[in-house]
Amino acid sequence: MAVSGAPSKAYVSNSSNKNYTFALSSLTTLFFMWGFITCLNDILIPHLKAVFTLNYTQVMLIQFSFFTAYALVSLPAGKIVKKFGYKNGIVIGLITAGVGCLGFYPAAGMESYAIFLTALFVLAGGITVLQVAANPYVAILGKPETASSRLNLTQAFNSLGTTIAPIFGSLLILSVSVKSGEALAGMSPAELLIYKQAEAGAVQVPYLGLAAALFIIAAIFAFIKLPIIEGGSAEGTDTSSHIDHLHKSAWGYTHLVLGAIGIFVYVGGEVAIGSFLVNYLGEPSIAGLKEADAGKMVSLYWGGAMVGRFIGAVVQRYIKPGRVLAFNSFVAGILVIVSMLTFGDIAMYSILAVGLFNSIMFPTIFTLAIDGLGKHTEQASGILCTAIVGGALIPLAQGFLADNIGIHHAFILPVLCYLYIAYYGIKGHKHNYRLAA
Repeated sequence: MAVSGAPSKAYVSNSSNKNYTFALSSLTTLFFMWGFITCLNDILIPHLKAVFTLNYTQVMLIQFSFFTAYALVSLPAGKIVKKFGYKNGIVIGLITAGVGCLGFYPAAGMESYAIFLTALFVLAGGITVLQVAANPYVAILGKPETASSRLNLTQAFNSLGTTIAPIFGSLLILSVSVKSGEALAGMSPAELLIYKQAEAGAVQVPYLGLAAALFIIAAIFAFIKLPIIEGGSAEGTDTSSHIDHLHKSAWGYTHLVLGAIGIFVYVGGEVAIGSFLVNYLGEPSIAGLKEADAGKMVSLYWGGAMVGRFIGAVVQRYIKPGRVLAFNSFVAGILVIVSMLTFGDIAMYSILAVGLFNSIMFPTIFTLAIDGLGKHTEQASGILCTAIVGGALIPLAQGFLADNIGIHHAFILPVLCYLYIAYYGIKGHKHNYRLAA
């Protein structure tokens, strides 16, 4: 998931006659890393659920802690980037995320769920700073007319990270089976100690590796030379200044407010489905897969989003974005309903196919929501970024449903999310103001 910032008031010094291939190549590593780390939560959820014997509501605090950072850190992150610059903002974000990863070591060693949640919040705070800094930077590096193409390319690397992460996590984390209480009671003290060390190491080693990678990337960004962004108006980026006088703030535009709700329910629905997949596919009536095998299947869900992003980029050249959004939302909702009403392979593959239709939703809602906001675009971008907190609240609500009505039928919540998104694609994104001549 990547937030497309609006570079309406910045540009690269002497942007003409320059080659930004090196800078863009460096920035794609950031998109890959935060996609990879975010998707690892889907693997952490079943592992920590078993380790700490949690119910679904309790284990969804993982996503709650992670995505709450978007609501609390987005505005401070904007101030950090404004004060220290985009490059230094990226370095600060990487270091913060690395510190969050290091927090997994004591959390596993002390077997403390609270420390895990704290480490996740710090990690997500760093990723939030990265998103605030990196997205508009990518858009600015080069010709304005190709900004969308650059963002789509870097977002594809984000999707690559979300596709690979479940396989990585399944091999290194879920491969360590968590034994039942009866099995643990039958172990000798020496056997129990060895088992607990292996269980802790399943989380410690991967996140120590991620911390090292983040610190190395931070050091590289600290020393490499990147184009300097100066204040001003980027040529060709001001598309709607004629209507600036209509409202004093972005909150005055209904299509922006409805779009923020759309981002809230989209991120919440997508994350909720991904968060439950390993446990869902492990249900005997669905696929009966072991956790490690189910974790690998999650890659199909996120891989579908990567494929769909490329398809959507072509389709939207010929079909209005609102119509594409409505179509994808209806199909996604139908697929979830099919999974809820069936069992076995049909239930499994229908829920995995939802990822394909999720693909274009975030950038499409984002673009429709900021359309025509002129000088209020930056404020609107902050509002939409904050709305990502849906990834914290909706999975938690679905966890409550799963505990009370069962995991199979708890997916009714994402269905409601997709119905709202379809409404936004059909009608909610339209605005009735008239552009000044």
